[in-house]
Amino acid sequence: MKAKTILIADDSRAMRAMLTLTIESIGEYRIVEVSSGFEALRILPREQVDLILTDINMPDINGLELISYLRENPNYRDIPVIIISTEGSQKDVDKGKKLGANEYVVKPFDPVRVQELIKTYLG
Repeated sequence: MKAKTILIADDSRAMRAMLTLTIESIGEYRIVEVSSGFEALRILPREQVDLILTDINMPDINGLELISYLRENPNYRDIPVIIISTEGSQKDVDKGKKLGANEYVVKPFDPVRVQELIKTYLG
C-alpha cells in the first residue's frame, strides 16, 4: 500500500522540522514541506495529498486563505486540514473551523495530540 502524504505548510523551518519528527515517529508517511500558502497551492496539483497541516501566519497566502481555497475547490474539498498556529484565541479557533479546518492546535503543540489527530484522519 502506498504511504499517505502529509503536506506541512509553515514558514518556520524549525516548526516544519518538529512536525516532521512528530509524524515520522508514528508511521510511514510521505511528508512534503512548503514555507507558504502560495507554495502549497503550487504543489497540490502535482501531489496526491491526504492531509494538510498549516500555520496561519505565512507570507503570500496565509493558512486561512489556503483553507478557503481548498474548501471551494472540488479537487481538494475533502482533504482534512489541521491548523497549527500561535493564534490561540477562541475567536481564531472559531474562524479557522468556520472556514473549514477539521482541527485547530495551538503552538507550542503537544506532539501526542498531533499524532492522535493524524491517526484519526489517516487511519
